[in-house]
Amino acid sequence: MSDKHLVMNLRTVPWERHNRDVSRDISEETGDPTLDKMIEISGYSYDPRQDVFYSNIDPWQRKLGYCRLYDEASAVTGMIIDCEPIFFEYGDKQWMIGLWKGQYDMVTGGEIGVYTRVPHTDLPSSGYWAFYTSADDEDLLQMSFTLFKNGKPLFSRSERHWWLTGFKLGEFSQPSELSMAVSITCKNEEMREAFIKGLVDRGYVRNDLWSFGSTVKFTFSDPKSPQPITRVIERPVQWKNKLLCEKFDEITGNDKTVRDKVRTLESSSPGLYKRITKMGRAKPLYTIYRSSILAVVAAIILLISKIGGHLLWAKPCLD
Repeated sequence: MSDKHLVMNLRTVPWERHNRDVSRDISEETGDPTLDKMIEISGYSYDPRQDVFYSNIDPWQRKLGYCRLYDEASAVTGMIIDCEPIFFEYGDKQWMIGLWKGQYDMVTGGEIGVYTRVPHTDLPSSGYWAFYTSADDEDLLQMSFTLFKNGKPLFSRSERHWWLTGFKLGEFSQPSELSMAVSITCKNEEMREAFIKGLVDRGYVRNDLWSFGSTVKFTFSDPKSPQPITRVIERPVQWKNKLLCEKFDEITGNDKTVRDKVRTLESSSPGLYKRITKMGRAKPLYTIYRSSILAVVAAIILLISKIGGHLLWAKPCLD
């Protein structure tokens, strides 16, 4: 399905019905007490109707905020994802609405994140070192997206949130195979226009955006942003990710439900089961992640820049 057809779908399909969050009125458990507890600790819940995991409103990740180095850390930690940060100013804050899609170790997924900060005259609003905090409750936005793989929908998510996500376990994808039909409702039309300007500044064509009232709808397919330098290791990481997904499918292929799959893994492949129970990262480790992992990533970036300047953009990650 082309980007044009996705945008047309946005205009013709009632978004709330097409993308309604079916996980609100159902049991949000996999049926495995250990896995359910670990998922909860990791900041996620499970939607059995769509067979996807998604982020809760107030997980430990909310304390992390956003920094470009987090995107650079993705490949190093087994995640090959397209990154699309959109920067704009509205009210008395600088905003970053980020879009992500791709392969997160053993899961295929998509994300929309909302982050803000008070303007700093002495610090850049974008680039490696620009830090944003996760949106407060007063800045939560109604957001929706449908994640497509090769034109076919995998799942939909819709909620008033600061970090709207969906992750499908055992599904392997290349980021280029994925596209997101996105809908974001801003606080008012003034904010909508500021956000649209941010999209246009990023490289989106205004004619490909659809807006009504304070809502903006568009397709995230081929990212307009420079992608993380660390994706030079994409091929071996994706080889490992594909191997894990194939092993998962091989072991659990005859099981119909996540509960059955989990039980099979627990008895037949403790290693894979352990990977699932560690989805995300345990809360006590996030401060270590924020310091040590980012230090390693910064060192990798510097090393790559010294070994081969041709791998770098003229002005890396700066608008």
